[in-house]
Amino acid sequence: MKVIQEKLPASQVGLDIEIPPEMSAQAYEKTLREFTRNMNIPGFRKGKVPRQVLVQRLGSTRIKAAVIEELIEDSLKKALEQESIEAIGQFELRSSFEDLISSFQPGQALTFSAAVDVPPSATVAQYKGLTVQAEEVVYDPETVEGVLKDYQQKTATLVPIDDRPAQMGDAVLVDFDGHLAEPDENGETVPIPGGSATDFQIDLEEGRFIEGFIEGIVGMKPGESKAVEATFPEGYPQEDVAGKPAVFDITLQEVKERELPDLDDVFAQDISEFETMAELRESLEKRYTGEAEQKTKTNTNEALVKEMVNQIEVELPETLIKREVDYMVTQTAMRLEQQGLDIKQLLTKELVEGMRERSRPEAITRLKQTLALGEIAKQESISVAEEDLKAKVDEFIAGYQDKTVDRDRVRQVIEEEMLEEKVLDWLAEHNTVELVPEGSLAEDEAEEPAGEGELAEAPA
Repeated sequence: MKVIQEKLPASQVGLDIEIPPEMSAQAYEKTLREFTRNMNIPGFRKGKVPRQVLVQRLGSTRIKAAVIEELIEDSLKKALEQESIEAIGQFELRSSFEDLISSFQPGQALTFSAAVDVPPSATVAQYKGLTVQAEEVVYDPETVEGVLKDYQQKTATLVPIDDRPAQMGDAVLVDFDGHLAEPDENGETVPIPGGSATDFQIDLEEGRFIEGFIEGIVGMKPGESKAVEATFPEGYPQEDVAGKPAVFDITLQEVKERELPDLDDVFAQDISEFETMAELRESLEKRYTGEAEQKTKTNTNEALVKEMVNQIEVELPETLIKREVDYMVTQTAMRLEQQGLDIKQLLTKELVEGMRERSRPEAITRLKQTLALGEIAKQESISVAEEDLKAKVDEFIAGYQDKTVDRDRVRQVIEEEMLEEKVLDWLAEHNTVELVPEGSLAEDEAEEPAGEGELAEAPA
């Protein structure tokens, strides 16, 4: 079988395949036998229909179409084997199928053109001697103090008091009933759906509720009632109240003051497995120092990978892009399902298509990252030692002894992760990484709509 290859854009190979006369004749005879064996025609026993009757009943076009379909599939498979082409995805027929039908004659040669995606050939222009910038995350001792204070707040004792007004930091018990500040067109008061409650405990902290609500309670005394003005944020999920001023009639029932425990050894024993406060502090410092170092390393790796994407030269086949997009969309659907959402109702055809379109740029970037690191590993002969890989696999599987685990798949995933880590470490050694202050490389983020961060705990 004669095959002519042609290199095409987007990591495709074009194939001009000439099917020899004997192959076309054999395929035609085989197709006729199959039709004869399976056709039911009145007046003839199954499998005994004369050829001329069969051709007349089916029509030569239908028969030729079936023959050509089989010839294309069979000859493509043989051509790929003959030319040692590693194809990915489905082939694309470049010839007109209708033209092939009209020109086909059993026992005569047939030539057609097709294209197949092949694994891309990547080149990394430069991957040594480069300079990149990465944000350095520095451990802040105040982090530990903040954690300990948070534990203090959580374990504090609430003590009822009646000799002073409510102040920030207190926990209060209130009844409230809310309505919009402006009446409707009939002059009637408009109640706020879900905007009322009794025996409702609130922590008086800034940002807890919609603007004005907490501030209105501060200064009230037990037993006092008051009309408090508050404003719903523009981004509030209930559109009928978003951005509108409201009035809450609040009655303060009780004020409770927090008595914080001392930060001593007893406190450390109550909230942790440590015997002393010194041991607890040391553990927290070690934890947050490690987290800061890990974040810095992650930032370094991301900076190196980003630069490698800038350096890579590769044409990505559409098959790989579609696979990566499908994977990303599937992962998103799984996360939504884990959150308890009905994805069959949520993910409409239009929404999924939109997700695919939005995922495409990231999918292309991810593929370039993988190909760049793989090419560097190949060029620098970076590999994972078999004993290290086996130890990691055994360690992973040991944690799932009560479940069925595909060892080969686990091995593949872990090997990819270990190889990526080794390549990144190699890149860090052979390039210059300038550490800059945290936040200095971040893009300016759009300001969050006023009050949007408060929605989760807004009383209405």
